[in-house]
Amino acid sequence: MIVIMGAAGATGGATLRSLAALGAPGRALTRDPARLTAGLDARTLARTTVLAADAADPDSLRAAFRGARALFLTMANGPHQVRHELNAVQAAADCGVEHVVKVSAPAAEPDSPVAVSRGHHLIEERLRAGGMTTTVLRPYAFMQKLLLLAPGIAAAGVVHGATGAARCNYVDVRDIGDAAAALLTRPEPAGGVYPLTGGRAYSHRELTALLGDMLGRPVRYLDLSPSKLYAHLVGRAGMPPWLASHVVEIQQLAVAREETPDDTFLRLTGRAPRTLEAFLHENLHRFR
Repeated sequence: MIVIMGAAGATGGATLRSLAALGAPGRALTRDPARLTAGLDARTLARTTVLAADAADPDSLRAAFRGARALFLTMANGPHQVRHELNAVQAAADCGVEHVVKVSAPAAEPDSPVAVSRGHHLIEERLRAGGMTTTVLRPYAFMQKLLLLAPGIAAAGVVHGATGAARCNYVDVRDIGDAAAALLTRPEPAGGVYPLTGGRAYSHRELTALLGDMLGRPVRYLDLSPSKLYAHLVGRAGMPPWLASHVVEIQQLAVAREETPDDTFLRLTGRAPRTLEAFLHENLHRFR
């Protein structure tokens, strides 16, 4: 039995569907079982047990983890992420879980310039100290996050950023799910660290040019200083300050450290990752 935390989120949901496609049984945890169940397709629902659990409640986690062999651990970034993920790590250790596949982030280092990545490093270290086989996925920017740009593109044809000419890796969360499922269903737990990217990195100008060609109208990239981007995200886009800081930090990381595609996904699954062009074409109606 494989437990999936964060099953109601994009990455957890993708992993749940990928496991079902492989015929693997999953135990999906959520605070709202009825809502999650209603959103599952028939094939996934047939292979999935949905249970109520709350990452802030260690007792509910221990009840959900009993009898499980493996745990897929992913949670949305946020102020409580580290505490909640550490609750899950401890509960997994208490219940004898053998293998944990954790979704982390690039630059998960103790002195990382990205605050969220420093938190991921702490969680990774706690996992390794707990004696469980630890497999870490380090995906780059999710293609699905580009949908957050859709309102600004539809209304004004503008994308704001602070990356200059730096290129960013983008990966489809469905590919993260496929990679996680491949690792979770191996006869012997793999362990190790696996970066995940798409097949090509794009600058913001290349991204907006691609969107403009697809839409048949101009889409501009407006490059800002980090401080001006932060002010725009908080004042105009309505982001919480912690999230705006995170966006600025990861964009500045792309400037400081060149991002290039990696072939890990191909080696794990035997196929090429989904392309950004295909993802944008699939969701083009959102940007019109």
